Amino acid sequence: MNLRSYLDLYSLLQEDTSTPEERRAFGLSHVTVKDKPIEQLLAWMEEHRYQLKKPLLSEAFSSTLYSVSLTLVAIAFVLGLLSGIGLLSYNGHEPVNVIYFMSMVIFVPLFTMTLTLFSMLRANSVQSLLVHISPAFWMERLLQLLPHKTQEDLKNLKVNPLLANWIVIKRSQVIALAFSFGLLCALLGMVATKDIAFAWSTTLHVTPEGFHSFLSTLAFPWRDFFPWAVPSVELIEQSQYFRLGDKLSEEMVSNASKLGEWWKFLAFATLFYAIILRFLLYLLSSVGLKRAIRRSFLSLEGAKKLLSDMNEPIISTHAKQNEAVFRQTESLYSNVADSLDASYDLVLGWAIPKEQLTVISESMKVIAPRHYEVGGANTLEEDNEVIHLSHGEILLFVKAWEPPTMDFID
Repeated sequence: MNLRSYLDLYSLLQEDTSTPEERRAFGLSHVTVKDKPIEQLLAWMEEHRYQLKKPLLSEAFSSTLYSVSLTLVAIAFVLGLLSGIGLLSYNGHEPVNVIYFMSMVIFVPLFTMTLTLFSMLRANSVQSLLVHISPAFWMERLLQLLPHKTQEDLKNLKVNPLLANWIVIKRSQVIALAFSFGLLCALLGMVATKDIAFAWSTTLHVTPEGFHSFLSTLAFPWRDFFPWAVPSVELIEQSQYFRLGDKLSEEMVSNASKLGEWWKFLAFATLFYAIILRFLLYLLSSVGLKRAIRRSFLSLEGAKKLLSDMNEPIISTHAKQNEAVFRQTESLYSNVADSLDASYDLVLGWAIPKEQLTVISESMKVIAPRHYEVGGANTLEEDNEVIHLSHGEILLFVKAWEPPTMDFID
């Protein structure tokens, strides 16, 4: 069950012309999925998929969504790469302030992921501000730039707001991941190709010991496994930078070779906060999207009526009093049944398909283990095979306006 299945069922329900009898016959022939509405809808869709017109709406929508998402992912990666290069740019006179890069790879992701969690809780709302401020929401605007034919195919598509919100949430996580990978690539590339001197500077009154305690708290996911990726108190003291004058302190210059060790902490911080946590949120959004698709199946126009026709017996009406039956004085038949038994060993239908026979038997409150179509377009060999299988008490249905008396005798 995925978005394509949802769109295929949407298309089928828009064009469906099946009768209640045909739907009831389908329900009786698929007893394994009884009382499982989603499975029933999927089974019905698979059996009637051949009715879908090409090109499929699901293929057009998926292709469009993939193209737009791929474009946004590429843009996000480039922006992340350029942002990282800008934050790590080093002119040789002033060190790179790690506070800026930490803010981009730790605090900004934590803030946006918190907003995402709130947006998941508000995904049921049609007007969810937290969803609509997401960059992925503007995919709809990019659709206007597509060729006219594609717009014509998709403009009448009505997607459940719950499903649309979860699509935006999931795509937003992919875009954010691409941006974070751009930052990580920029960090690794700059460290590998340049001799960067990192430092930290803030107007707030923060001691090296206090800053070390703060960084140790941030590094709790990896500090026990990779202690060398946590800045020491000595490194923090040596890399504290004050903007007084145009020259660096002699102590910082003498320890310039050690200032580059900050990249290990920055790399692990980017990997954990901006990528791993975001990937976990992506997995959560994938689960949410699947649940939204499942709920949206039942909200499709015509889905409830289809399930009702599948699962509810067909009710027929008749006169309260039996009409007088004309009978010849000398009847050719020695026994005339005025009512049907509750069960038969075999039910046959003259030019009546097996699916309709099951519905007719149910409406007549008749139980039989086997149903066969005879006569009509059947060959003599096929009828002979049914004759050999016919034992016990047999019920034969024929069309009242076309009784095949002589055919049956033959």
